[in-house]
Amino acid sequence: MGILAGKRALIIGVATDRSIAWGIAQAMHAHGATLAFTYGHEKLKDRVEPLAQSLGSTIVLPLDVTVDSEIDAVFATLGSGWGSLDILVHAVAFAPREALAGDFVASTSREAFAVAHDVSSYSLTALSRAALPLMAGRNGAILTLSYLGAVRSVPAYNVMGLAKASLEANVRFLAADLGPRGVRVNGISAGPIKTLAAAGIPGLRKMLAHVAQASPLRRNVSQEDVGKAAAFLCSDMASGVTGEILYVDGGFSTVGMSFQGEPAGV
Repeated sequence: MGILAGKRALIIGVATDRSIAWGIAQAMHAHGATLAFTYGHEKLKDRVEPLAQSLGSTIVLPLDVTVDSEIDAVFATLGSGWGSLDILVHAVAFAPREALAGDFVASTSREAFAVAHDVSSYSLTALSRAALPLMAGRNGAILTLSYLGAVRSVPAYNVMGLAKASLEANVRFLAADLGPRGVRVNGISAGPIKTLAAAGIPGLRKMLAHVAQASPLRRNVSQEDVGKAAAFLCSDMASGVTGEILYVDGGFSTVGMSFQGEPAGV
């Protein structure tokens, strides 16, 4: 029996089969969870529905995380169909493309700042609030996705780094607030993975090559790596873990410097 057997999980953020959220969904399904999905806009519906069906899910709902009425509608549907919820996976982030190019100061407009923080951080608070009634008495788990750019400057990551820093603070405040109600809140800071969302970041190929060369594991991480960590964090195996950001990046975040071409220890 899997570590998530009997648990119900809502996965927010699947766009394609290369999404990190899809890797999480696959791992959770493999460990026994029953899944529901959302899609961000109508053109993604035809992509997400077949993926959901392949994991036995019949619940695929539209959701714009910036619209409170759509958030309420998703959880009302889950309440009618399931009656309860154990896991919420928040894998949503966005900043205008023009804000992810060029110099940080020149590219960061007031509008881009507001949009990045609304979609990438505030939505976690809004979704958690809506999920709470369904998690009552369930030892619920909420999980989000961050990146090293939250705590380090990364070329071209720009305003998204600020939004991810906000998201990580969000995790801590939600964990403190929801812990007494039996709900844990954690984040995974994943290494770079070639996804549809990441494709909008200039220099992604250089980033992937650098991380593969410099990280202790000498490779990039995969959807599967992140998915397995997510399944653990949302299971009762991690019942004492909350308010944490778990790095799943091959150890890259622990490295102070590396010398190209030399093996570890030299």
